[in-house]
Amino acid sequence: MVTPVTTIANDEVMSQKRTSPKTQRTAKEIGQHLLTWRKLLGLTAEQVAERARISRNTLRKIEHGELGVGFEAFLDVARLFGLSDVLNTAFDPYETDFGRAGADQILPEHVRR
Repeated sequence: MVTPVTTIANDEVMSQKRTSPKTQRTAKEIGQHLLTWRKLLGLTAEQVAERARISRNTLRKIEHGELGVGFEAFLDVARLFGLSDVLNTAFDPYETDFGRAGADQILPEHVRR
């Protein structure tokens, strides 16, 4: 089941966005992983929020997998836990055989590594 999210202005539907169950599940799993990292590192929610320069409420939303939290806030928490390099590697297409092969065929030479 897909959950619709609607923004209404002037009694008209301005936009409609649907969040897939898989996206919701992934957000909750990542949030749980970040909560686990915080606990493994022996940090309180207050300490993480202060060091990441976000509110405790924003941290709570991240740890509960709530969508709509700012990307910067998410990255600040990941950086605080030492996960920035892991994220960069995970999303780098050149770290996969598929990405490297496709780059040679699809991307202009000045974009390739």
